[in-house]
Amino acid sequence: MTRRPRDGHTEWCGKDHRCGLGEHRSDEILVDVAGRSRAVLVRVRTAAGREHAEVRIRVALAPSESAARRQLVGLLGDLRETVTRAAVAGRPRPRRAA
Repeated sequence: MTRRPRDGHTEWCGKDHRCGLGEHRSDEILVDVAGRSRAVLVRVRTAAGREHAEVRIRVALAPSESAARRQLVGLLGDLRETVTRAAVAGRPRPRRAA
């Protein structure tokens, strides 16, 4: 768990206007492929103490409708895999019997 300084912010918190309503938000982490795509990741801790990764993705679509649909199908499949992999990695490991 991330240590909380006395001011209540986490070490990774942006400590500015992004924090509000009991929530803490990191600076944005950008992955930018000029003219093609962009992803923005923000780490969030809710007022209840639960942490999340918030991800926004923007991808340029092909001008052809059929090609754009193929891109979207591929993107959704990749997102499903990514979200599943992250969820599985975050599960508590079962304890082994001694």
